[in-house]
This record gives sequence, structure tokens and C-alpha cells, in this order.
Amino acid sequence: MAVAKKDQERITYSWMYGQQARKDGKERVTPAFWREHADAWLQGFDGEAIGAAITPISATMEAEVDESAVED
Repeated sequence: MAVAKKDQERITYSWMYGQQARKDGKERVTPAFWREHADAWLQGFDGEAIGAAITPISATMEAEVDESAVED
């Protein structure tokens, strides 16, 4: 799903404020200001990543890229 840049920034900030609230020992209740992006705030509070899980590059992919970069 495509998200407008401003909305993506708001989601990111909501997530960061959720993480900070957990660090500050506040309760797990989304503040009124962040209600529009409550899911992101709660994910931040719970320490979950936003979006898809990060998958590492395989060892063979790194070898292929390294070989092609070195060959003339």
C-alpha cells in the first residue's frame, strides 16, 4: 500500500513517540494527538518494527555482487 510522504512521516513520528513513552514509564494509552496513527504508536510502545520484517541478504548474493564488481 502506497502512503503519502507526510503520512509516512507522521506514522514514523508516532512510532518514535510510542517508544519514548515506554522508556519514560508511561501507560500504554495512545495520546489524543496520535489517535489517527494509534497502530503505529502502539507498535512503538510495544517495541515492534514498522512495516515488513527486514530480511538479510544471502551469502551467495553478496558473493555475486562482489565478483561482478571486481571483474573487468
